[in-house]
Amino acid sequence: MPQSPKPGSTPVEAADESTVDAVAVGRRIRGLRKAKGLTLDDVARGIGRAPSQVSVIENGRREAPLSVLTKIAETLGCSLGDLLAVEAVDQRTSLEIELERIQRGPAFRKLQLPALRVGPSLTTEAMAAILGLHRELERIQSERSATPEEARRANAELRQEMRARDNYFEPIEQTATELLAAVGYSGGPLSQRVTAEIASYLGFSLHYVSDVPKSTRSVSDLKNRRIYLPQRVRTERDPRSAPLHALASHILGHDEPTGYAEFLRQRVEANYLAAALLMPEQASVDLLRAAKDARRISVEDFRDAFAVSYETASHRFTNLATRHLGLPVHFMKVHESGAISKAYENDDVCFPTDSLGAIEGQSSCRNWTSRTVFSVDDRFNPYYQYTDTPTGTYWCTSRVQSSDEGEFSVSVGVSFEHVRWFQGRDTPNRGVSHCPDARCCRQAPSELRGRWEEYAWPTARPHASLLTALPQGVFPGVDDTEVYEFLEAHAPR
Repeated sequence: MPQSPKPGSTPVEAADESTVDAVAVGRRIRGLRKAKGLTLDDVARGIGRAPSQVSVIENGRREAPLSVLTKIAETLGCSLGDLLAVEAVDQRTSLEIELERIQRGPAFRKLQLPALRVGPSLTTEAMAAILGLHRELERIQSERSATPEEARRANAELRQEMRARDNYFEPIEQTATELLAAVGYSGGPLSQRVTAEIASYLGFSLHYVSDVPKSTRSVSDLKNRRIYLPQRVRTERDPRSAPLHALASHILGHDEPTGYAEFLRQRVEANYLAAALLMPEQASVDLLRAAKDARRISVEDFRDAFAVSYETASHRFTNLATRHLGLPVHFMKVHESGAISKAYENDDVCFPTDSLGAIEGQSSCRNWTSRTVFSVDDRFNPYYQYTDTPTGTYWCTSRVQSSDEGEFSVSVGVSFEHVRWFQGRDTPNRGVSHCPDARCCRQAPSELRGRWEEYAWPTARPHASLLTALPQGVFPGVDDTEVYEFLEAHAPR
């Protein structure tokens, strides 16, 4: 992958560089001293210092000034460059340096273990064993970062950041605007032809093939500047989305993700850029402001103006509503089973969360619009509903869409004080939710439970991912061998 800055990345804790240098130099001094058959007293006399001071330098506990290092080099009969060289004198010195670095690093400090004295009494075999255990501990720690718990925590933290910025990413908006201007986009729905022109402008060609690896939506060949896409597009997918998502990572300078949190962030950014290209900011804001002035904001009209899916229009509305219209909003995508698939809010609606703050996988209240819409026979017209909740009354517009995983509802809503700007505000549909109180909808009524509790024995249908760990790999779930074989087969000869 091309090396480039990672948007939104933050530096990780690292050991102090001067300490690391002192350790390496000190161990090299000790190794060279022993190779020459000299004692601490011999070196101390040569530089005019006490033996204890030489010992402190060799142990890496003090960074020796350049003048002292020069005298030490003269005493050892070597050059200053020999003391400052990167490579170790021998295997033992290399192990000593690595062990000292580990013990002074943040990972070891978190274990709260006593430091091990790295001296002559510690055998080379013991050091090798300790370092092997530490590397295995690091490997296990790395695997842990991809557990469902860590993924939910990372997702919850990312949602908090999105909430703080009102789900608006100004740099990505600017990137989309500049790119559309560069290819001569003049307005209206983004055509597949213009999508291909964006790829060409960026130096890529699009190739539709029948054997794209099953674990991917697309594959980019960076060597030959090709993007491979499936010939057949699933009915619920926009044919423009896949190439735009594939291009987004290159446009935004994404590098290979170093963890699940970064993978999630990159996915959010790529989705955002694709939506910003399909529904350009200025044209979208002009349409929404006109609709607000007319008190007829409608997600359906927003969708139709740019020929996108209802879900894309709903997501895009959350990007722009607060920043440009002053409207706090919430969004939900809920499976027909009641499980929340995606959610966002900055209007204080009370979503169910687990102990980590994650929303995905939690059950939506049976009385919310996102659940009651499944019982509506009319799937052509939008469904509107007011719901009284512990944090206030909210109005939602919702639709049901089908997919290979079943039916999902997609809902967008606002608090009661902002509903006057929306089409559908005169709906007679009402609901009351007392969630997170279990008596609201998660606990059966006492009379019904009394009649059936001792006689009911349902056969549960556990979710497929219930006992499954998150997929491993740089790009979770992607079969690298399959991807490489695919590229080898399709590379131009």
